[in-house]
Amino acid sequence: MAPETTDTTGAAEAPDTSGPSGAEAPGAVPVLALEDLSWSVGGAVIVDGVTMRVEEGEFVALIGPNGAGKTSLFNLVSGLTRPTGGSIGLAGTDVTRYAPHRRARLGMGRTFQTSSVFGDLTVGANVGLAVQARTGESRRFWRRATPDGGAEATEALDLVRLAHRTDALAGDLSHGDKRKLELALLLARRPRLILLDEPMAGVSAGEIGELTTVIRDVHREQGCTVLMVEHHMEVLLDMADRLAVMHHGALLAFTDPDSAMADPEVQAAYLGDGA
Repeated sequence: MAPETTDTTGAAEAPDTSGPSGAEAPGAVPVLALEDLSWSVGGAVIVDGVTMRVEEGEFVALIGPNGAGKTSLFNLVSGLTRPTGGSIGLAGTDVTRYAPHRRARLGMGRTFQTSSVFGDLTVGANVGLAVQARTGESRRFWRRATPDGGAEATEALDLVRLAHRTDALAGDLSHGDKRKLELALLLARRPRLILLDEPMAGVSAGEIGELTTVIRDVHREQGCTVLMVEHHMEVLLDMADRLAVMHHGALLAFTDPDSAMADPEVQAAYLGDGA
């Protein structure tokens, strides 16, 4: 089965809402709009009425104690879980009932806490398949993926600093390099919104710095809107335009990093019961 990061057959053109990062242009349509989004299971509220707008080109970090509902919110946004209330808008389209592959066609891409690449294929062929998935060529036989992945694959691999590993088997990469390859797979699909679910998970301390730089470059150079869950606060505070702080399934704060970290409620959530 193809990994989630390559499950799409094209990208639909979305409205142009470009504006300064973190600021809403007059009349702009947010890339992501959550309205009273909720998810309950057996009477237990997991995500509780989250309302949030993420603007074009913005980098938003989703943080909170363990069990706060961060990954559950990601699963709702990406379509893996269907909400029990509220709505999800992607660049002006209501995607609340859309399957993940339909959201991908509209420009949403996601990575997961565990890496997902074709370990038996080369790095270049992995990204080549992602390019062909977007253009529709992947409906033909999978061996059509060119050994070097083609020009678009090369561009994506350059950005994530893996161009020198084009001919290496993806399965032979370090965990940090596999994370970079996943980003290249996303870039090959030309996403508008990237969801990164703990990209530093399992990455060695020596690789975190370069992976952080790669994520920053992807955001700045490609102009992608990024929503990221991560426990390495030093990474997030340096990159994020805004922090979305969750606690007990609800959105506790949604503001710039300095204001969020100075908020007494946010401090209590991290220093208190940690639920």
